[in-house]
Amino acid sequence: MPISHHNPDGLSKPTGYTHVTAVRAGRHVHISGQVALDAEGNVVGKGDIGKQAEQVFRNLEIALAAVGLGFPHVFKMVTYVVGLKPELLPPVRAARAKRFGDGPFPASTLVGVTALVNPDLLIEVEVIAALDDPDDPPGP
Repeated sequence: MPISHHNPDGLSKPTGYTHVTAVRAGRHVHISGQVALDAEGNVVGKGDIGKQAEQVFRNLEIALAAVGLGFPHVFKMVTYVVGLKPELLPPVRAARAKRFGDGPFPASTLVGVTALVNPDLLIEVEVIAALDDPDDPPGP
């Protein structure tokens, strides 16, 4: 897969992300921000960031699989957490670790926000992934 991961000297040691991911693929897949909604549109894990993070990453798996991809193809991730504070991070990191293990990790940004589209939602994650071959059409 044409993704390389770099943590250059002179930057802080990353924990759970990579400073630079280079994509040599000709095409990218952008996955809209996923939230903790099930297939019927119901909020999963109301008030529980861990349960919501699990649902978000399940939704990302489904979205990536729809175009024949998985988490190893992800090179950029943006995570939005309502009312971000340190104690909210472990369950989010645990849900992410189930998908990325010990890495390599995508370039990543974590943003604290005051609210999402629904007041019961606590986390939203969007990703960008690389197709294996620029000549392959998206799809399974």
